[in-house]
Amino acid sequence: MPYREITTAQEWEDAYQRSDERPVVVFKHSTTCPVSANAYEEFNNYLNGSPREDIDYLLVKVIESRPVSNQIAEDTGVKHESPQIIFIDKKAKVWTASHWSVTKAHISAVLD
Repeated sequence: MPYREITTAQEWEDAYQRSDERPVVVFKHSTTCPVSANAYEEFNNYLNGSPREDIDYLLVKVIESRPVSNQIAEDTGVKHESPQIIFIDKKAKVWTASHWSVTKAHISAVLD
């Protein structure tokens, strides 16, 4: 199942509003960080398996789309870290993990 990269505040706002009807998982990725590269691979491994199909999966590149990343932190109340994954349902943070805790096993344990 593919993710969708968001790069604008409006794309984030639309996804955040839709979380009232369909949960959202946001993966915040730093394209310059080796830890983030590992987490990105784990995120993709989850998506390439049997991910939940009732969730919208989003990617935010934190350097390239810093205003979007900052808005997500503000809207969710989740202090920015990267790599970071945030599960949002009905505009509320359900779960978050960062750094080496972003693994396929951890994502599966929470979402599946």
